[in-house]
Amino acid sequence: MMRLLFMLMGGVMLQAACLQATDSQSAGTQLFKASGDSLVGVDTATFAGGCFWCTEVQFQQLAGVDTVISGYTGGKVANPTYKQVTTGRTGHAEAINVVYRPDEISYDELLEAFFIAHDPTQLNRQGNDIGTQYRSAIFYHDDAEKEKAEYYIRRLTEEKVYDQPIVTKLELYTDFYIAEDYHQNYYNLNPQQAYCQYVIVPKLEKFKEVFKERLKK
Repeated sequence: MMRLLFMLMGGVMLQAACLQATDSQSAGTQLFKASGDSLVGVDTATFAGGCFWCTEVQFQQLAGVDTVISGYTGGKVANPTYKQVTTGRTGHAEAINVVYRPDEISYDELLEAFFIAHDPTQLNRQGNDIGTQYRSAIFYHDDAEKEKAEYYIRRLTEEKVYDQPIVTKLELYTDFYIAEDYHQNYYNLNPQQAYCQYVIVPKLEKFKEVFKERLKK
């Protein structure tokens, strides 16, 4: 596991920023209601690791993950739009809500996937996507999630998996606003888009190689 993480540290040089790849569409956002997916045996984990188009499709591959929702969290403005968030002034991060089944995939495994899916040593950026909206963050829902995240970061640091310090923030989960419709399932609906081909595809291929035993059939 640690060796695989180290191999991925080289990452992918971004050829275009997430912001530059979008169009002018702008539907309204809505507040994610945790109670709406509180079915028996289902839970939600929340991560931010740069452009949510990248992290969304990677987590979609994992067995035990029911759905992945792209959105905005950790900010101070209600119902933010994509245009507002990309200014970096609302305090939000582009993030994903991962709705999963703990009897099939654990929170610990999701943490492992999170650190594979992005570079946690880049402060307020991922490649050419720059700003606090692209920060690396784990939005914990309870003390148990916080403790597991702290433990995982501590172990990665002790093992010297990365050449640079991990800058991932631990933030208490509050309001999560579902991003505009055209952001949802972005890669699968736009596989030929330049950002998808040059940025997402290399990351996705590496992710699938690491988790080949835990992918959806």
